[in-house]
Amino acid sequence: MLDYNNDGKLVVVNSSVLPEIILKVLEAKRIKARGEVKSSADACRKIGISRSAYYKYKDSVFAYEEKLTNKIVSLYLVLKDEKGALSSILTNLYEMGANILTVNQNIPIDSVATVTVSVKLESDTLNAVNIKNELSKLSSVVDIKIISGE
Repeated sequence: MLDYNNDGKLVVVNSSVLPEIILKVLEAKRIKARGEVKSSADACRKIGISRSAYYKYKDSVFAYEEKLTNKIVSLYLVLKDEKGALSSILTNLYEMGANILTVNQNIPIDSVATVTVSVKLESDTLNAVNIKNELSKLSSVVDIKIISGE
């Protein structure tokens, strides 16, 4: 349902029907975020749009990547308080092809530390259950739970 009162609701639209300026603003935002240019002015110059058009739309248009939102998994781990425990988790995630998005480790209590890790699954063959099963084999892992994701 669309609200024509202009109250800021979000709408998903196929890019093929968008005006070219919107697509160029998205591209300018992308190259600036990736560090390919140093400033918004440089991004506008490289893409070929005016700075006024960029600033008019930059806070209102966003690229939607369905695969990204469907492939994020958050894990809650209880790890033994021992040297290299977190490092082994991160190494294993890397070796499985997961892109680590966030890591939050708490101070150890009673010789264990809780860690929350969010990852983006890069391949279609990797899933949360595979990750959980592989990480649970590590000697430093006391417990592991999937808290969100597939």
